[in-house]
Amino acid sequence: MQNVNVLVVNCGSSSIKYSLFRMRDGAEAAVLASGIVEKIGEAASRLCHEVRGVKEVRDVRAPDHHAAFGLMIHALVEGPQAVIASPRDIDAVGHRLVHGAERFTESVLVDPQVIEAIEACVPLAPLHNPPNLIGLRAAMALMPGVPQVGVFDTAFHQTMEPRAFLYAIPYDLYTTHRLRRYGFHGTSHRYVTEAAARFLGKPLERTNVITCHLGNGCSMTAVRGGKSVDTSMGLTPLEGLVMGTRSGDVDPALAFHMVRALGMTVDQVDAVLNRQSGLLGLSGVSNDMREVLRAAEEGSPRARLALDIFCYRIRKYVGAYTAVVGKVDALVFTGGIGENSAPIRAGACEGLEPLGYRMDAARNVAPDRGPRDLAAPDSPKRILVIPTDEEAMIARDTARIVAGL
Repeated sequence: MQNVNVLVVNCGSSSIKYSLFRMRDGAEAAVLASGIVEKIGEAASRLCHEVRGVKEVRDVRAPDHHAAFGLMIHALVEGPQAVIASPRDIDAVGHRLVHGAERFTESVLVDPQVIEAIEACVPLAPLHNPPNLIGLRAAMALMPGVPQVGVFDTAFHQTMEPRAFLYAIPYDLYTTHRLRRYGFHGTSHRYVTEAAARFLGKPLERTNVITCHLGNGCSMTAVRGGKSVDTSMGLTPLEGLVMGTRSGDVDPALAFHMVRALGMTVDQVDAVLNRQSGLLGLSGVSNDMREVLRAAEEGSPRARLALDIFCYRIRKYVGAYTAVVGKVDALVFTGGIGENSAPIRAGACEGLEPLGYRMDAARNVAPDRGPRDLAAPDSPKRILVIPTDEEAMIARDTARIVAGL
């Protein structure tokens, strides 16, 4: 396959993140440039453009996403940080799309029918799908004729069986309104699953792992035979682990009590559970794990409690998913916290020795980078750290789909 340049785009409500990859033989990826346009629609927008470790940051005018997309393209082709000669050098664009519901089980070439299907998923992801669609339309308008590929966060989890994805609510709420577990972070979980299989020297279809994506958003996935069989996030990204500002699992009746007994509105409950809870709500310090760890070291009892709850919840899911997967090859940590925080990895694995997870304390704190095994030599199961790269995964899918055109 001929080398191709793939622009990977992650469009949010007020920002566009981007990376330009040069794909070699459809698999190996070299990042030519990356960056972000921030504060779209505000009086003072900002562009950060990085090439080979050199960053250029400047104020720009980006009244809307269409203008921001144009600024991004301009940064790639003009000035001292240019990496391509013309927009025509971009062979395809890969878009991170949050919610594809049951309609999308894999990445797809975007056409009008795909756009319509993504629009139909807006009620399931009202905060994410609309800006994703704006990014798609901006790219299609500015780069007519360039293939656009959609890569969905939910797609990897569409291999779950009904026993894992259905809630015990009236069945017609599923058949009529599609209320079920969907799961998120699927691109990350798929990336580290494939990387774990290579690290372990096993065929993907024989790889059984539990993947832990720990960042400001956190989720875990049970993977059997290289496929997702259960995951901690649900209809929305609120369910599951304790996160930076999200509560994770709570009694559903908690929301009713907050409305009826405390006089809160539905919007206020939503704000509490999604933006004021998690590490921030428990610690009273920050949603940033580094700040919570620092506060705990300085003696804050609430920070220590937040860390204890955070790790305890992970251990609960490890136990549950060990039962779900059966013969687990490895527990895999990824994401900003999972890759960089030795204390959290240690806390998450504390007491799991009877289940076959034995961590080597020295390996855990070693300043290594890249994929590595933290398990003790005699551990029945491996404990891996694998840096995630969702953008590279999107670039790979995009290159593969474009190669088939």
